[in-house]
Amino acid sequence: MSAPASGLGAPITDRRELAAYMESGNKPIENWRLGTEHEKFVFRLSDKTAPSYEAPDGIGALLGGLMRFGWQPVREGENIIALTRPDGSNVSLEPGGQLELSGAPLKTVNETCAEVHTHLAEVKEVARELGLGLIGLGFNPKAKRADVPWMPKGRYKIMRDYMPKRGSLGLDMMLRTCTVQVNLDFASEADMVKKFRVSLALQPIATALFANSPFTEGRPNGFKSFRSQVWTDTDPDRTGDLAFVFEDGFGFERYADYMLKVPMYFVYRDGKYIDASGQSFIDFLDGKLPALPGERPTITDWSDHLTTAFPEVRLKKFLEMRGADSGPWKSICALPAFWVGLLYDDTALDAAWDLVKNWSAEERAHLRREVPKSGLQTPFRFGSVKDLAARVLEISEAGLKARARRDGWGNDETQYLASLIEAARTGKSAADILLARFNDAWGRKVDPVYDEFAY
Repeated sequence: MSAPASGLGAPITDRRELAAYMESGNKPIENWRLGTEHEKFVFRLSDKTAPSYEAPDGIGALLGGLMRFGWQPVREGENIIALTRPDGSNVSLEPGGQLELSGAPLKTVNETCAEVHTHLAEVKEVARELGLGLIGLGFNPKAKRADVPWMPKGRYKIMRDYMPKRGSLGLDMMLRTCTVQVNLDFASEADMVKKFRVSLALQPIATALFANSPFTEGRPNGFKSFRSQVWTDTDPDRTGDLAFVFEDGFGFERYADYMLKVPMYFVYRDGKYIDASGQSFIDFLDGKLPALPGERPTITDWSDHLTTAFPEVRLKKFLEMRGADSGPWKSICALPAFWVGLLYDDTALDAAWDLVKNWSAEERAHLRREVPKSGLQTPFRFGSVKDLAARVLEISEAGLKARARRDGWGNDETQYLASLIEAARTGKSAADILLARFNDAWGRKVDPVYDEFAY
């Protein structure tokens, strides 16, 4: 999760400000950017365990060590909880010590891939000095929930106490999952709606292509993307299919209405998180929030609240694609390429919409339900998700070719789709490859994943 926002601003006096906040993200196409976020597990090289924050070889020391590269600290009390740079990028820590880069808004996939390369080089340098390694997987392959130390961040304590009231896997989501996502712009409300619908319908295809979490506590768990499955039993108030996105009249106001029904987690004041878990933002607007009686929210509070819903596609001032497991370097670059190709070229977007517009709510629910288990082998209509993924990748590739954004060697952004095209051709995602290695070369032991697949 990103670093805490700073500054409060004036209280909200009109509910129309809520939708207007998201609508203010409208940008002309020449100003569209992409921001890639990716998480990775930090582990001790000696025994593959997750380090605590406070230990000499812990997450606090890792964040402090990164400051040599020009990162500025964000503190909660005495603890560094995030690092920032003027370009808008930040490094933050997830509840179980997973390290996240929230990248700067950049023009091309080539630029975001270079950013990832630089970030991983920086983190690896500091991690080696501390005896730590980093790996991109969707779910921790070895650690039990009780073995993962909690990070000292007020927001996480509130969520830790509240999560078990709403689902059985919420704490696993916090402590044992990692994702990669890309944030993308829109030109208008109509453009946002079309992109939201296309990306929400196709999110299970991304889940299948990027599936990379087949192990739990050292054994196969029966899923290709257990990370994706975890979200189905986290909190029904803030997850789910968002069927209303496909209804007539959907737009910024309808999404604001949805978010007003999502129970709150917290209010951030004076550097501290105030527990408002289960309370209503509507009451907050009316000055009746039990956690802060008589006080009304600001747009900063609304911005914070928008981060507390967890659908597969999330709307802020941009759209977040949230359906993919974390993975290796090539996977981190492939995710933004996949979605930029589909959503940032009008012809590709039209083709993607033509593909999904006649899918029923039941078909979309089928994909969301079955893909975590079966991945690319999931049946769909007269074929499988493997066949569907191949078609979607053709559309994405055409969109990237039309963009014609080239790197210094003359290569366009289609180069980052190669691993996905191979997965669709063979029907094998990273999870399938890991399972094959586990059952053969690894002798049904999971530890070798750290040796063969760490950054």
